[in-house]
Amino acid sequence: MSDETVQLALGDNAARQLANATKTAPTLATISPRWLTHLLQWVPVEAGIYRLNKVKNPQDVQVLCAKRDESELPTTFVDYEDRPREYFLNAVSTVLDVHTRVSDLYSSPHDQIKEQLRLTIETIKEKQESELINNADYGLLASVAEHQRISTLTGAPTPDDLDDLLTKVWKEPAFFLTHPLAIAAFGRECTRRGVPPPTVSLFGSQFLTWRGIPLIPSDKVHVTDGKTQIILLRVGDKRQGVVGLFQPGLPGEQSPGLSVRFMGISRNAIASYLISLYCSLAVQTDDALAVLDDVEVGKYHDYADSYK
Repeated sequence: MSDETVQLALGDNAARQLANATKTAPTLATISPRWLTHLLQWVPVEAGIYRLNKVKNPQDVQVLCAKRDESELPTTFVDYEDRPREYFLNAVSTVLDVHTRVSDLYSSPHDQIKEQLRLTIETIKEKQESELINNADYGLLASVAEHQRISTLTGAPTPDDLDDLLTKVWKEPAFFLTHPLAIAAFGRECTRRGVPPPTVSLFGSQFLTWRGIPLIPSDKVHVTDGKTQIILLRVGDKRQGVVGLFQPGLPGEQSPGLSVRFMGISRNAIASYLISLYCSLAVQTDDALAVLDDVEVGKYHDYADSYK
């Protein structure tokens, strides 16, 4: 028989049966800052329709610097487009189902219905930002006029590329919008040329800038085969820029354009909630939006090259 004494003690697994645990609210990894929705000006619309009236042939409006004589003055009028574009609000919607037994018995310390609504609303808002950028009808990338599209000079985004983009939206540009990988690629190209871009603080976060214009990251700008796009916007109704559209005064309104409505409890004791977010986006003039295509995000330079 061994002389060694086996010492027994209460272990972690057993102790957990009697111990309380701190329970966090559920986290959702797909939530992003959604800076685009914060930076846009949002315009309320009536009956879900926004009609964008434009001047027809503005170059035909005749004016003259009058001379000090009796010269006849030109006559003119401002004509309007016969068929202005109308934007219709789109709905990002879902129905949330929660069994009443779950909400009755398991709502401590976190309210099950409240958390389910919060997480579902966050997911809907993520989808909203994606649609604002990528929707085939009204999204930013689909709304760029052909003469407002340019391509990179060498593939990687350089200061020259962003300068060229600024010539397309030179009237009060607000911000660049692109994937974080493109911002990192632009930073590398700037550092290689000895012109590291300065930063600016917005929403309590630091953003790279170029010519004083911040580069706003969004993972909703897709990267495909190592390439993405950089968007430049002018925003605001008074600036004839890009504006977001929403429907005010919705039943069950939680925030602008967002509605949460209780649909009742089924015979199977399931409570249902209809969650809808109504939104769209309008580009008021062509020169309010431009895009840099074919932006390569995977180009790196070794340490020695940075000093050549």
